Amino acid sequence: MSELLAAADPAAAPVVPLTRTNTLARLTATAFLAHRESGACSALDYARACADRIEQLDPGLGAWKHFERDVLEARARRADDRFAQGERKPLCGVPVGVKDIFNTYDMPTGMGSPILDGYTPGNDARVVSNVRLEGGLVAGKTVTAEFAVHHPSGTRNPHDLARTPGTSSSGSAAAVAARMVPLAFASQTGGSTIRPASYCGIYGYKPSFGLLPRTGSLKTTDTLDTVGLMARSVDDLALLFEVTRVRGRNYPVSDAALSDQARQSVAGRRWRVGVVRGPKSSGEAAAPLTALERVAAALSRAGIEVGDYTLPAAFDTAHDIHETIYRRALAYYFKTEWQSQDGLFSDRLRRMIEGGLTLPVESYHQACARQTGLARLFDSEMGDRDVLIGLATADEAPAGLDAPEPDDHSLIWTLCGAPALSVPLLAGTGGLPVGVQIVARRFNDYLLLGFARRLVEIAGGAA
Repeated sequence: MSELLAAADPAAAPVVPLTRTNTLARLTATAFLAHRESGACSALDYARACADRIEQLDPGLGAWKHFERDVLEARARRADDRFAQGERKPLCGVPVGVKDIFNTYDMPTGMGSPILDGYTPGNDARVVSNVRLEGGLVAGKTVTAEFAVHHPSGTRNPHDLARTPGTSSSGSAAAVAARMVPLAFASQTGGSTIRPASYCGIYGYKPSFGLLPRTGSLKTTDTLDTVGLMARSVDDLALLFEVTRVRGRNYPVSDAALSDQARQSVAGRRWRVGVVRGPKSSGEAAAPLTALERVAAALSRAGIEVGDYTLPAAFDTAHDIHETIYRRALAYYFKTEWQSQDGLFSDRLRRMIEGGLTLPVESYHQACARQTGLARLFDSEMGDRDVLIGLATADEAPAGLDAPEPDDHSLIWTLCGAPALSVPLLAGTGGLPVGVQIVARRFNDYLLLGFARRLVEIAGGAA
């Protein structure tokens, strides 16, 4: 929508002077583009600052599967040449991390598994191609869990190296949080964008199901897999979303929804927000819940209608439905690898596939039908609320790289195809980051991004 894009326009952004504390590596993508337009820095300057961070920090962090400094700098020089010739593309010169489940024609795509280690597909995933076409620089491939499932990747949390960064988009979250790149691709089948973003204290966005194309990326399920985005500001998320989303007459439903100004904005009335409670609320820690209450109070003082919202009882079975779909789909999509190289699977993924093989196909179809029913129920039961807010994760990142991650509600929004966004506003039991998760109806993505910006304005210091 025009209001959202104007707010994300680098040319309209104020240029904050660079200082010892406001270094190039700290700049968000939109801030960098504003500095570049003013002549304060070049794409090569920015790329070198990011590369310095990678070389300094990644030996202890483990966020990158594939990175070549010379390649990134060469791409930045070409971007500077095009800029000097008058080219002004949305991502011109912005480094982007690519989760290692998205094809890249010029880099290996190993998908976190020894089975595909060193494999180069020879083509780009569509979202990667869009980034290149719009002037972005593919910085390298970020570490992922094995086939983007649950097996720990070895990446560490930048806030505490003894803690998990979350799976499966661990490398992307850590790289953005450590200011190695301003933007990175993620994915979500359960909570793999929102959870790492929450644990690492950055912005994570899972758009509505189907809005970002999955062509050329790993498939684990048909009805759940969603491309995700990670950044350090809402404007950066909006920028990358605009560059990569589907559009045009081949997508009539989503195009109509995203073009509907009345649907994507709140005008002439107050925002209506529900503070969500659901089947996993009992496991949420006291500290982030108290912080969330302060955020809700700040919203209320700012004139926003805030009230409690409890998910209908039908959602109590959401995690079971998801598990059925996930396990059966994994068993189907990894059948060839399983039959030929089952010894190269982790114990965790092996158990999931073995469980999926025992599930009748009828159970899978029934679970998919129940998923559709829950998505429709969610859309109707939100009533007149514009968005819901809640904890992105039950608490801060658990200690231990292979520590179990407590259940949260992220999986439910994935099951419903709804857009969700984690905003780094809260602190957990030990003072480490926890996100506020915002959720809207499917295809109300501009509305969601607009509220995220408003939330940061109002509650940035409330938690």
